Amino acid sequence: MAYIGAQPRLGNFQACDAITTSATDTFNLLVGGTAIFPQTAQHCLVSLNGVLQAPISSYTISGSTIVFASALTSADSIDFITILGDTLDLGTPSDSTVTTAKLNTALLTGATDIGADLADADLFLVDDGAGGTLRKTAASRIKTYIGGGITNAQSWRITSAFTVGTSETDISSNWEESDSTAYARIGSIVSQSSGIFTFGATGIYLMLAVAGFRNSVGTRSTSFNVVGTTNNSTYTNIISGEQNNSDFGGGSNTSYHTGALPALFDVTDTGQVKFRFTTQATGDTQTCDGDSDRTYTGFTIVRLGDT
Repeated sequence: MAYIGAQPRLGNFQACDAITTSATDTFNLLVGGTAIFPQTAQHCLVSLNGVLQAPISSYTISGSTIVFASALTSADSIDFITILGDTLDLGTPSDSTVTTAKLNTALLTGATDIGADLADADLFLVDDGAGGTLRKTAASRIKTYIGGGITNAQSWRITSAFTVGTSETDISSNWEESDSTAYARIGSIVSQSSGIFTFGATGIYLMLAVAGFRNSVGTRSTSFNVVGTTNNSTYTNIISGEQNNSDFGGGSNTSYHTGALPALFDVTDTGQVKFRFTTQATGDTQTCDGDSDRTYTGFTIVRLGDT
């Protein structure tokens, strides 16, 4: 018979060997003398005494045997049993047997490098919870989740020298953000009003402060303090440093001393957490240095991450 297109292909049909009936309901299934194992009763065509039998209700399959619903006799005749083609089953590949050559190049295989720096639009696969569902997400989301590195850094300084008295006094004026050569701010961190600094965003911050002092008479000490508040009202000392300035020339020479202070802030509320600086001299007044071109007294503050 002629066909338009490809000729249909027949399944893997097999005719079982002839079976001699007897007083039993169970018979072996053989093809060429070898046991055969049909997948199900529905994969068999069975004719008994010239009548096609209904799978399940008239017979079942158990391994390589056929079991009729009732026992036959030697007078019965099994006309034929034909095994239809099995359902296609590729099975499960063994571990490490599927190579990248067998996969579509559009799949995520790791066979080739991205060849460039990651971009915010690049996609990653993530396991979305206990259900084991793979979903895609952009690199920008991952960057936001892990913090994306340092996002805020800033430096401030005192622009002119001032006299440090023997009472603890706020450094309330002559502050500016650094504008020295090669300086660059990252983001926006703090603003200043009358020497009180306010954070622009919540987070964990590291501050490194420095103060330069000088005197020309006798021996004196000077304290440089960072004080802070968590309620926008009551300020307490966070960290202090004390410098002893000695006039080794008996009053004719000027001695210089520099102190540095580190401090960490946990800013949970930008309206409540603030800080300022104070100084105090012991014995007599001293000078705290400042300059608009270089930093003698000031601080750098860096946001390390979320609170």
